[in-house]
Amino acid sequence: MVVLAGGLTFERDVSMRSGRRISAALRHAGLDVDVLDTDSGLLPTLAAHPCDAVFIALHGASGEDGSLRSVLELAGIPYVGSGSTASRLAWDKPGAKARVAAAGIATPEWVALPHSTYRELGAGAVLDLILSRLGLPLMLKPAQGGSAFGAIKVSTVQELPEAMIGAFAYADTVLIEAFISGTEVAVSLIDRPDGPTALPAVEIVPQSGVFDYAARYTPGMTEYFTPARLDGTAAARVAEVALTVHRTLDLSGLSRTDAIVAPDGEVHFLEVNVSPGMTDTSMLPMSVATAGLDLGTVLGDLLRAAAARDPSWRSRAGSEAAESPAEDCALPGPARSIPIVHLPTASG
Repeated sequence: MVVLAGGLTFERDVSMRSGRRISAALRHAGLDVDVLDTDSGLLPTLAAHPCDAVFIALHGASGEDGSLRSVLELAGIPYVGSGSTASRLAWDKPGAKARVAAAGIATPEWVALPHSTYRELGAGAVLDLILSRLGLPLMLKPAQGGSAFGAIKVSTVQELPEAMIGAFAYADTVLIEAFISGTEVAVSLIDRPDGPTALPAVEIVPQSGVFDYAARYTPGMTEYFTPARLDGTAAARVAEVALTVHRTLDLSGLSRTDAIVAPDGEVHFLEVNVSPGMTDTSMLPMSVATAGLDLGTVLGDLLRAAAARDPSWRSRAGSEAAESPAEDCALPGPARSIPIVHLPTASG
């Protein structure tokens, strides 16, 4: 089995940490694992040393915008998670919000503002319109991206211009939302044989009041409650919202929906992640543990399901590798072996 981690996005460090956690969990569950980066040697390596399936632990564009998944699909390589088309939609926050809102799920009112429009129409005039429509406070974030890079809460008019500059540093389009006060939760889903299952919600309480990059990945800066401190009705509603998002966007394998439960009980969808973090401070592993499940077993089951969708991949890849010069598939750097893994069956 192969875990893909690293990449060249802002989120490389988080991806490497996720990859280490995933590989350790799978090894603990009795599986052989190799962790590979996404570079020019990846496809030749997978062709020469085919595994049963790939787990994508890449965060940011390469792992979540559908591009890598499209290439894996072209190569016929099975992988865990949503397909390229669904991932592309989920990656685009405004597009995902529009699709989810059309399905009847509440989401904060928003404006998606490209940098070119902001510049050409005049920053002052555009910001005045935004403030008159959405009011204060506001939440700014890149329209595409993860790990809360560039996410900024704006409480005063004076803070807004600088916050826009900060958000545009991470993307050409900024998503500007009305800030919703309430209980922030993350709901992870995993696909089981009988359909997607919502795991216990994680309640997120950052010391700073904003769940930004530092709050997510610095131990001690955020307090987590799993399960979330919600009454039965609210807990059922956040699970229902996450399941609706998963199905509406045609996601598969696993996903994590982030939402706010307002004081009136309304659940507001914020965004969805098709490659949830797996670090020591990530929410999906917390939910798995609270559900009484073993992370390695859960991920191994997802890999078996992915492999079962195309059981002929390894034989096809092996035939193609046999017809290619051996040096074409050599790993860069010091020589090392890549285990050709046969994942055990569910009863194995």
